[in-house]
Amino acid sequence: MIFLDNTAESYGTKMPIDKRIERLRTILKNDDWIIEGVYYDWLSDSFSSADYIFILKTSPFIFNSRIIKRFIRRRFGLEKSKKETLKSLKDLLVWTNNYQKSKIPKILEFLEPYKEKTIILDNSKEIFDYINPAK
Repeated sequence: MIFLDNTAESYGTKMPIDKRIERLRTILKNDDWIIEGVYYDWLSDSFSSADYIFILKTSPFIFNSRIIKRFIRRRFGLEKSKKETLKSLKDLLVWTNNYQKSKIPKILEFLEPYKEKTIILDNSKEIFDYINPAK
């Protein structure tokens, strides 16, 4: 994890920026890497170094149901995590829906210099089909 501090006591604690940048630089030294870029504005180095940049525009039904399922698994101890609350679930659902509506257009604008390697897809299966096309 780069952006969030998994060693922190509370859920959703951000990693200090200097540690984030240090971790990102360490990752980018490798030949192969994948970075999830929700917090895209400090990841310019990764975008310029990337072979592909995928924008996954998942339907609201899919991402909301996945968030709720994850919450339930964590709540009943089926998945390990920090303690989440109904408020944190609600906040995450609101954040995710706002992100899809307002941030995706900004991300596409931000990625304009890398448009030749930016691929917009509707689901994760399309990513695998793109990388490993059927022969």
